[in-house]
Amino acid sequence: MNEKRLVRVAAVQIAPSLDSVDGTLTRVLAALEEAAAKGAKLVVFPETFVPWYPYFSFVYPPVLTGGEHLRLYENAVVVPGPVTEAVAATARRLGVVVVLGVNERDHGSLYNTQIVFDADGALKLKRRKITPTFHERMIWGQGDGAGLKVVDTAVGRVGALACWEHYNPLARYALMAQHEEIHVAQFPGSLVGPIFADQIEVTIRHHALESGCFVVNSTGWLTEDQIARIAPDEKLRKALTGGCMTAIISPEGSHIVPPLTSGEGILIADLDMALITKRKRMMDSVGHYARPELLSLNLDNRPAVPMHMGQEPMLHAHMQAAPSFPRHGSAADETDGSGDRASADADRAPDQRVAVLRGAAG
Repeated sequence: MNEKRLVRVAAVQIAPSLDSVDGTLTRVLAALEEAAAKGAKLVVFPETFVPWYPYFSFVYPPVLTGGEHLRLYENAVVVPGPVTEAVAATARRLGVVVVLGVNERDHGSLYNTQIVFDADGALKLKRRKITPTFHERMIWGQGDGAGLKVVDTAVGRVGALACWEHYNPLARYALMAQHEEIHVAQFPGSLVGPIFADQIEVTIRHHALESGCFVVNSTGWLTEDQIARIAPDEKLRKALTGGCMTAIISPEGSHIVPPLTSGEGILIADLDMALITKRKRMMDSVGHYARPELLSLNLDNRPAVPMHMGQEPMLHAHMQAAPSFPRHGSAADETDGSGDRASADADRAPDQRVAVLRGAAG
């Protein structure tokens, strides 16, 4: 009989500093210390927590937000850079896996980026939200399929999506097909109102149930003073309340511990990894309960780059690398899917349940 494997995880719900990236980083490092002291081996932070989520873009039109947008640029995170180095060093010292949401600056563009650090401090994944939501499109660029990847970490196979990416069933299925064991979800919190918290709960519980994995979700929090600072107009402040649903969900779709829906705190829970097999024994949506000959997913996981360099003419190279739909039963149906190691256990590696298109960019 295998020894029972428990993984203690932490979901953080705290307010950022609205003054500087250093102020928020200080809060991140302090939360890591607190969570590790409680035995957590995985610590999850909210969406674009560093330096702060662009709440201003939700309550004011673009013509009034130029100054705040530029200030976000000035405090945004370069990857790798001083912020990631500080978090990596703390993860390594404490021996914890960290999933952090940041506003990433890549030259002249900002991105909604999720970063996964392993327990040895290694950067395992940097992915960008594939489609910014509504008001966010004035702030961030789009991500690409390269980030729809599950990675092996000290706590298991981890995948991540941000906010309304969870309303894209194909994006979720791409991670499910790579057999994620712990799914990390991040939302901004303190936004829209109570209905947003209800919607978050529905989508994270459904993903856990459908994928047969654990979900660790972290949402942010704003204090009353911060809300007043962002929205001096009292009529707009209601839009910056509610929407908090920091939660830890089992593969059966239930809360392992009561969720945190207001205030600051760190949610702690032990994950019994055997529950994954118990759930998938009855329903494996990318295995025995799938019908890949009828329904399958094609993912273009090539990085989106503005320029291709090579000897071949661009058009010819593009045609060679262009995605094509494979015939079922052909060699093209198979994929390694993990993107993180050359070989994996046959029981955990992705199989013919999804066709992931791979091709070197010209």
